[in-house]
Amino acid sequence: MARITKLPEERRKEIIDTAIKLFYEKGYEKTTISDIAKEINVAQGLCYRYFPSKEALFDCAIDQYAQSLADNIIEFTKDKNLSLKEIIMEMPTFIDIEKENTIFYKLCHSDESSKIHIQLSINICSKLMPAVYDILSKAVERKEIIIEDIETAASFAVYGQLGILLDESIPPNERIQRVKVFLLKIFNL
Repeated sequence: MARITKLPEERRKEIIDTAIKLFYEKGYEKTTISDIAKEINVAQGLCYRYFPSKEALFDCAIDQYAQSLADNIIEFTKDKNLSLKEIIMEMPTFIDIEKENTIFYKLCHSDESSKIHIQLSINICSKLMPAVYDILSKAVERKEIIIEDIETAASFAVYGQLGILLDESIPPNERIQRVKVFLLKIFNL
């Protein structure tokens, strides 16, 4: 069999995509690096060249997915001159941007994956923090809101939503509405 050489980023993506597929199909615990290597027809050592462990591979995959979701939310505010109230009312949430038919979505939202979903949510929040800090800073500069500790306000606005957004006993649209109403109230908008 001829050896197929791929660019490092292409190979890395192939490993991540295959790992996510197998984590979903077999479960994280039952999937091994050997399984991933066999699926893409490479030596197990090649996978270890890119990722020192299954955990590192998994964390990298979740981080990339979180970044893509965060980027979609952050992109909404770029190059727009929106007030804080407009941003709160119109900004998409995790619920709005995730595509249910993707393997990442299925892995993070299956009945057995609550820990994975929480890890993803916290990862997204950490990626959103700088953007929310900037949004609140601009709102303070424009005198839309009065906040002395912007960092704490940004952290609360981002991480404080998780309790509601992760509560599946509440319908998705109601979760979003509750968060928006609460943010408007705490920022006095």
